Amino acid sequence: MDKKYLKLNDVNAYKIAFNLSNYVWNIVIKWEWFAKDTVGNQFVRAADSIPANISEGFGRYGKKNKIKFYRYSMGSIWESFDWNEKSKIRKLLDEDEYNHIFTQLK
Repeated sequence: MDKKYLKLNDVNAYKIAFNLSNYVWNIVIKWEWFAKDTVGNQFVRAADSIPANISEGFGRYGKKNKIKFYRYSMGSIWESFDWNEKSKIRKLLDEDEYNHIFTQLK
């Protein structure tokens, strides 16, 4: 019997975060320059950091080292919640976009 090894794409949190980061990118890329340069840049970086840190933690061997990157990912989730709220208040997101991002971050 062959051993089945867990692959990164088997991790549901990674798949959700990866898709969310691309969803945020596809919204922000359409914003006007000022919004993109201020809020958008930070929002994309925070959203991109979530799957990037899950991926990096996945590739680490030591348990403590893995956990460190998963905690970084959690920090990026909280940062993304903040940018999502600001984007809604500043009328950069419509209600459906805001709700989708909020739900995926939860």
